Amino acid sequence: MDLALDEAESLEKALDPPPGAAGPGEKARSLWSDAWHQLRRNPVFVFSGLLILFLVVIAIWPQLIASGDPLRCDLSKSQGGSAPGHPFGYDTQGCDVYTRTVYGARASITVGVCATLGAALLGSALGGLAGFFGGWGDALLSRVADIFFGIPVILGGLVFLSVVTSTTVWPVVGFIVLLGWPQLARIARGSVITAKQNDYVQAARALGAGNGRMLLRHVAPNAVAPVIVVATIALGTYIALEATLSFLGVGLRPPTVSWGIDISNAASQIRNAPHMLLYPAGALSLTVLAFIMLGDAVRDALDPKLR
Repeated sequence: MDLALDEAESLEKALDPPPGAAGPGEKARSLWSDAWHQLRRNPVFVFSGLLILFLVVIAIWPQLIASGDPLRCDLSKSQGGSAPGHPFGYDTQGCDVYTRTVYGARASITVGVCATLGAALLGSALGGLAGFFGGWGDALLSRVADIFFGIPVILGGLVFLSVVTSTTVWPVVGFIVLLGWPQLARIARGSVITAKQNDYVQAARALGAGNGRMLLRHVAPNAVAPVIVVATIALGTYIALEATLSFLGVGLRPPTVSWGIDISNAASQIRNAPHMLLYPAGALSLTVLAFIMLGDAVRDALDPKLR
């Protein structure tokens, strides 16, 4: 009797639908709806998403939590410690470290978002077309990408940005896009090559669908997930790259407020006034970590093999 009961329970468990699968009378979820269902239950995604939302809000409206002027300085308070209304103290020029840390989010996130969008759009378009049509265009793209992969990022930034005199974020964005699109193009190319071999694409081709319809309606929606994952993780990397270039003096330049600039100014005073380095460096690390965590959560949700 016990053996029969165990066999019945085992059979019942085997017949139960797996997590995420549609039950009787339920509509089957698509890849994106299933991914969103998984993401909402992932505490890493919730934490990183809320943190990124907070950073984006203060980047757009820093006045919400910082009422001071990041460019207003008082040399008499140079390297001063925490004071009422100025919890992070003052830097070498007597500027409020708290206000500059808050306003520094704007430049860093602007560079990261714009560079990621530019690299993703350019890389996806070139890589997707090369992977779908193949031929000499595919071979040419692969060789051009190899050339860009061979350029050291920091050395390329020192050479390229040292001749730029603009104090805006766009030269840095353009440089990151220039060196960032090959990675996303290679991801998009491989994903499109895999997607176009699926049966539904071959069926659409047999029914007379043109290349444009197959690429836009069947291939691209099923090949974009890896690009989104890599781009999300790359966003944090691009923010760190901007800070590194600004630290070296070739990225963003004063009067632009940037975490990299503040870290560079504080590096020589780390023994006398460590608070000047601690807060902008901590904000930078927390931002990069948030985007990397978000990318890992999105990757886990979009890849069924990792569930």
